[in-house]
Amino acid sequence: MAESRPGEQPADLTDPERRMWQAYRTGSVCDLSARAANEDDPHDSGRTWGAGRSVRAQVVALLLLHGPPPVPGRVSALKLRGVRITGRLDLSGGTVQPYVELQSCRFDSEIQLSETRFITLRMINCAIPRLDASRLHTEGDLHLPRCRVARGVRLTDAQIGTDLLISQAVVRRDNKGRAIAADGMSVAQDFQGELLETDGEVSLRGAKVGVSMNLRGARLRNPHGRRALNAPQLTVERTLYLTSIALDYVPGDSGSSTPPYGLGQTPTRGQRAQRFECRGGLRLDDGRFGDAVDFYGARFVMTDGQEVSLRRIQTPELRFVGERPERGRVVLSGAKVVKLVDTSTSWPGPGGVSMEGFAYENLAPRGHFPLARRLDWVAAATPEYSPEPYERLATVLRASGEDADAREVLLAKQRRRRATLPPALKAWGYLQDWTVAYGYRPGRAALWMAVLWAAGALLFSRHEPPPIKADEHPHWDPALYALDLLLPVIDLGQDGQWKVEGGWQWGSAALVLLGWTLATTVAAGASRLLRRG
Repeated sequence: MAESRPGEQPADLTDPERRMWQAYRTGSVCDLSARAANEDDPHDSGRTWGAGRSVRAQVVALLLLHGPPPVPGRVSALKLRGVRITGRLDLSGGTVQPYVELQSCRFDSEIQLSETRFITLRMINCAIPRLDASRLHTEGDLHLPRCRVARGVRLTDAQIGTDLLISQAVVRRDNKGRAIAADGMSVAQDFQGELLETDGEVSLRGAKVGVSMNLRGARLRNPHGRRALNAPQLTVERTLYLTSIALDYVPGDSGSSTPPYGLGQTPTRGQRAQRFECRGGLRLDDGRFGDAVDFYGARFVMTDGQEVSLRRIQTPELRFVGERPERGRVVLSGAKVVKLVDTSTSWPGPGGVSMEGFAYENLAPRGHFPLARRLDWVAAATPEYSPEPYERLATVLRASGEDADAREVLLAKQRRRRATLPPALKAWGYLQDWTVAYGYRPGRAALWMAVLWAAGALLFSRHEPPPIKADEHPHWDPALYALDLLLPVIDLGQDGQWKVEGGWQWGSAALVLLGWTLATTVAAGASRLLRRG
C-alpha cells in the first residue's frame, strides 16, 4: 500500500476499499455481500470470495488507527458486512476510537489485538483463523456471537468494560490445547456464552465477572486434555449458569446490529431444550459466587480420572440437579454452601462423591428424595468411614425440625462405625443395635422396659421372699417389686424390704442393671425430642 499522511486516502485503494473508506466517514455499513444466501456464508470454505468483496487488513488498520475525519454531522465508524479481509490484521498496542462492527466477514489470517484499546468491538458471525486479544481493553462491549475461530481465542488479562458476548460461537483449540485462554480476564457486567461450542480447554483461572456468567446450552469438549473448563478462583458476583437452555426461541439474523442477549432461559418441564454438556473435567476450585451455581440439566461425560471439582467454593446456593455422571467424581471438599438444591438421581454412585469438610445449612431437594437415598448419598461419599458427613446431615435435619430423620442418620453413622471395630466391640455394637438401636430409637428401649417388667413380675410371682423386718414390711407385690428394681432413682417401697438370696439375687441385680441402661436410653431420647439445634 502506498504511503499516505494520517487521514489521507491512499491512492492505490481498490474499489471495495474506496467504498469502505467512504462508508467509514459517514458511519454507514459497507455491504459487499452477494445477496445470495448460499454465497454469503463466511464459514463455507468451499466458496471463494473474490477481489470484488475483498479489502486489505492494512487498509482496515489505517482506518481504525489513523482514519479520516467524519463527514460533517456524522460519526465515523467501521461497519462491514460480507467482506473478506486479506492479510494479517494487527492493531497491537493501538487505540481505536471509532465504533467497530463486522458482520458475516471472513478473515484470511489471524487477528492480533494484544494491548489494544477499543470503545466497543463487535464481530458477528465471522470466520476467524485465530484471535489474540491478550490484555485487550474495551470501554464497552466485546461481541463474538456465532463466530467460528479455527485456532483459539486468547483473552488473557483482558478488561471488558461492559459485556462479553460469545453466544453460539464455535472455537477450536490452539497449539497448546486451549480453545479459550482467558486467565485473569475481567468483565464488568455479563458474560454471555449460550450455545457456545468449544474443542479444547476453556481456561478462566482467576477471571472476574461483575454480574452473571451464562453458559446455558454450551457444549464444552476437550478429548485431548484433562479438563474442558478450568476456572479455579473464578469470581461471579451473581449467578453462574451451567444449565440447559430452552429452545422455543429459534435464533436468527434479525438485521439488528446487536444480537439479542439471553437467547433462552432455563427450560421448564416439557420444553424443548439443549443441555449444558461438559466432555472432560470441570474445575471451579476456590470460586466465589454471589447468588448461586446452577447445574440444572447439566451433563458430564468424564473418564475415571476426571472430576467435577468444586473444592472450597463459596456460594449461597448450589443447584446440583443435572444428569448423574456415569464416570469420574464430584468433589465438594471444603465447599461452603447455604442451600443445597439437588435430586436423588443427580449424584454418582459409591466412590463417585467426595465431601470431606463440605458445609451446607439447608437441604432443598427437587422431587422425592427419601432419607434412605440421602443416606446412600453420604455412604457414596465415604468409602472409608468418616463421621463428619453423617453429623453434618444430622445437624441440618435437626435444624429443619426433622429430629426423627436426624436420629436415623446418627444410627446409620454408628452402624458404619461398627464395621471398623475389632470383633469384641463389634459384637457389643450388634447387641446395642438390636436392643436399643444405640439409643436413637427410645421407643424400642421403652418396649424392652415393658417386656422386662412383665418378665420380672412373672418371675417373682413364683417366689415370695421373707421380709428383712418381720414386723415392718409392705405387702408383697411381685409386679411392683420388679418395677422398683427396673426404675432407677424412684423408690416404690419394695426394693430393700425383702431377703433375696441365691439365684433370685442375681435376677434382681440383672433387672437393676438393665433398668439403669434402658431408663438412661429413654431419657436421652426424650431430651432429643424436646431439643432443637
